[in-house]
Amino acid sequence: MIARCQVDYAGRLSAHLPMATRLILLKADGSISIHADDRAYKPLNWMNPPCTIVMRDADEDDPREEQLAQVWEVENKDGDTLRISVAEVLHDSSHELGIDPGLVKDGVEAHLQVLLAENPGTFGEGWQLVRREYMTAIGPVDLLLRDAEGAHVAVEVKRRGEIDGVEQLTRYLELLNADPHLRPVQGIFAAQQIKPQAKVLAIARGIRCVTVDYDALRGIDHAEDRLF
Repeated sequence: MIARCQVDYAGRLSAHLPMATRLILLKADGSISIHADDRAYKPLNWMNPPCTIVMRDADEDDPREEQLAQVWEVENKDGDTLRISVAEVLHDSSHELGIDPGLVKDGVEAHLQVLLAENPGTFGEGWQLVRREYMTAIGPVDLLLRDAEGAHVAVEVKRRGEIDGVEQLTRYLELLNADPHLRPVQGIFAAQQIKPQAKVLAIARGIRCVTVDYDALRGIDHAEDRLF
């Protein structure tokens, strides 16, 4: 909906948006957000689900609502409230988007995982793949390998390695090392490019960093053909 509206939020903090033309998004999951025509994707205010939404016509007998067309009252499970006072509706439409397939990994990152699974020798001679997408209680680790001595190694694959990826691998390693059939499990953080801060954190956590040449793995870029 595009409408002239005033928005008042009450909860841990209080916030007030004076009357202006804004975009109001109400999604099927119950979330609601109010946007201005700037700030890119970030809303001016919002309410996450689960929450209850009551939409009603303005009360003509209430002096506070005599200039309004609608009032939206939103409340979440913590008791925070969002009140949207709509003076004029400029556009109102509803669209069913259907079930979303979810986020698909970056094509390069997903392909990089496949290539490394097919070429475990990238990490060391005699290494073998145990399983791709080895499931843990908090999600799958990209690759589980065995090194030449038969020890397990968990590999997290990223196109661009940052601190979040190291933290993610750290959590996986904690769970994998709790399994007596797997431990001890070492970790490798593999990416085309790894940020310096991520390398520092990985080293501090005992995780090995490997910078991967995507083109060389694809067979497009051969090291022996390079001048430099």
